[in-house]
Amino acid sequence: MTRALIAGVGMIPFAKPGQSADWDVMAEQAIRQALTDAGVGYEQIQQAYAGYVYADSTAGQSALYRVGCTGIPVVNVNNNCATGSTALWLARQMIDAGVVDCVLAFGFEQMLPGALGAVFNDRKRTLDHHLTTQEAILGKDEAAPLVAQQFGGAGLDYQARYGAPDEVFGLISVKARRHAANNPLALFREPISLEEVMASKHLYGPLTRYQACPPTCGAAAAVLVSPAFAAKHGLDATVAILGQSMTTDYAETFTGRSMMSVVGYEMTREAARSVYEQAGVGPEAIGAVELHDCFSANELISYEALGLCGEGGAEAYIRDGRNTYGGDHVVNPSGGLLSKGHPLGATGLAQCFELTQQLRGTAGARQVENLDFALQHNLGLGGACVVTLYGRA
Repeated sequence: MTRALIAGVGMIPFAKPGQSADWDVMAEQAIRQALTDAGVGYEQIQQAYAGYVYADSTAGQSALYRVGCTGIPVVNVNNNCATGSTALWLARQMIDAGVVDCVLAFGFEQMLPGALGAVFNDRKRTLDHHLTTQEAILGKDEAAPLVAQQFGGAGLDYQARYGAPDEVFGLISVKARRHAANNPLALFREPISLEEVMASKHLYGPLTRYQACPPTCGAAAAVLVSPAFAAKHGLDATVAILGQSMTTDYAETFTGRSMMSVVGYEMTREAARSVYEQAGVGPEAIGAVELHDCFSANELISYEALGLCGEGGAEAYIRDGRNTYGGDHVVNPSGGLLSKGHPLGATGLAQCFELTQQLRGTAGARQVENLDFALQHNLGLGGACVVTLYGRA
């Protein structure tokens, strides 16, 4: 099987809603960066996959036409918060299958301030299965933001099983800011104390405001090529996708009466298991992880779902510093969604951007030393989870 190579990546700094360029301008900037980084012209791109959630149909074409009009297939992708990595998954499949030799995946989002809400309020809820299950477990809470209830409920579920105190969740946000201080593309780079995290507005369960990622606007992109294309054109494509898996919900999501299941614990666990099997690499060999920390609770439960630590072991993993520099794995060296921001369609490709820089050894002050393998985890409720394992080609 052909191994898709990451030839080029691009990412613009994420911005608060109302402080960014228009969505198509942001997308163009990220695409042009990725093309320049790869050393290829747009005319060499054979297919493109465009990821976004909050834009109209064929927005991908509209953004891409700012770069060029060459008649190539353009596929628009919407898979909630896993949208960017879904575009990457599709692009990688085309390379591995030998359908194309040079393909573009990009994602963008122009968001509104505040908590996520439904766009279409005149029809049945898209997440009806999940929300019905959630309401059966937690009841209805009209005051707390809906998504905070979902992930805060998962935090409560974890606490009921293993007894981790609220402050353990808060320590994840402290770590995120500490890492983000070395990332010029992160939105929030100022250090934050555990006391500040815990004193911020309470959202739901163990979660406070500083344990929730901010809605942001931004774009990111990646150019994928085959090894033959890279050799023919003399490209410096040193990062390969060694394994990748997308999962959707399992029966346990709706039958297990577990909020950890509702927010995708099984999706993450099974995608990770598949990726480790594909690559012949286990979590002990991974040095850097970009993990979907939309809320601190999701980072905590994902440690175990990804096999970074054993079940019930997340508290010790956090307190012992095994999730940061000098530990077992450096989780979210970019600062993660908590500090970098979360423009839904761009997030998965921003994670790809970070891990490509890490494996190239060009991550500057946040560089993870002696890095051979890096893992990406991108989750969307509704649901989809994409786990990707990268290594040096």
